[in-house]
Amino acid sequence: MSSVDPQRRVLSGMRPTGRLHLGHYHGVLKNWVKLQHEYDCFFFAADWHALSSRYESSNDIAGHSLDMIIDWLAAGVNPGTTTLFVQSRIPELAELHLLLSMITPQAWLERVPSYKDLKEKLRDSENSTLGFLAYPLLQSADMLAFRAGQVPVGADQVAHIELAREVSRRFNHLYGREAGFEANAELAIKKLGKKVSGLYSQLRSTYLSHGDGEALATAQALVKEQNNLTLADRERLLGYLEGTGKTILPEPLEMLSDVSRLPGLDGQKMSKSHDNLIPLRAEPDEIEKKVRTMPTDPARIRLTDAGDPDKCPVWQFHLTYSDDATQERVQQQCRSAGWGCLECKQPIIDAVITEQQPIRERAQQYESNRDLVRSIMAEGTDKAREEVRDTLEIVREAMGLDYL
Repeated sequence: MSSVDPQRRVLSGMRPTGRLHLGHYHGVLKNWVKLQHEYDCFFFAADWHALSSRYESSNDIAGHSLDMIIDWLAAGVNPGTTTLFVQSRIPELAELHLLLSMITPQAWLERVPSYKDLKEKLRDSENSTLGFLAYPLLQSADMLAFRAGQVPVGADQVAHIELAREVSRRFNHLYGREAGFEANAELAIKKLGKKVSGLYSQLRSTYLSHGDGEALATAQALVKEQNNLTLADRERLLGYLEGTGKTILPEPLEMLSDVSRLPGLDGQKMSKSHDNLIPLRAEPDEIEKKVRTMPTDPARIRLTDAGDPDKCPVWQFHLTYSDDATQERVQQQCRSAGWGCLECKQPIIDAVITEQQPIRERAQQYESNRDLVRSIMAEGTDKAREEVRDTLEIVREAMGLDYL
């Protein structure tokens, strides 16, 4: 198995939904470009994840993946320093997902916040499939397959990283412990005394069955309070709770980067469904038209009315694109009605056009040589597959599946 430092390994992916927009660029891609100079990065087209909610319209997934990766390259992601791959071209990921599903309680998946929220929205929808329920576990398989210690995510995805950690702990607990671990742990439980041992066992059962973090924390504190335990027994009891022991699958950590969250043209989240985006490869005329028609402070009806930048979507773009001096001037001119809204928007138009020009030029080069992009994807996928094969080999061995 190749030597990997999990703390230097970064994994991140995107669902292929077509060409990207400025929200993707400022929220993800600029961070990827920075990380590629500091870490061993693996970035992938998450086409299996796309199927978990869009299985009925899958014909465009391959084309969207190619368009998306062209956008990555145009934004500055360097295939010479990063590994770019396609998830579905690595069947070993599916096998690892299957093996992890054998040890993951269903209740752990049902309590993932994003699943609970979407289940409510899709109550009468055919999208409530097994793949939809298990997609957070597939995410766990992605992270654990590459032994990635760092996973860039937004705050809304932290629960998915926590699930991957819990799956890792459970796997390591089941397959990485000392010989006779369970028997030794049960003997250590008896040393706690009848009352404390009963409470410990109840809390452990609650955590393992339902993923109750509060039960885990309470049980950990209970063990640490016991003064009559040897150090070895204390470690066994904590390991019996958490799955610590020999680390076969390192635990991933979320990487919450301080990245710019650019809203849509209307102030909502930038997305295709809201029709409020600026494409990453938009031409200058399109950029100017979109920004000039952005809604502004609704209280500013006449040119002579003073405005409030904090209530205007254009201000959010100034926070991303304008320097301190320009932001100060915008505040002053808007609140004093010294500027009209079109004057306020012009610095944004100029800044976006300037920023996107080199991206458009690089994209055109890759568009004219799509075979090169396919070659980059194939080479990266081959490298990524070797990494997953290494992990799967040791997982199979740990689970007793190394017959040959």
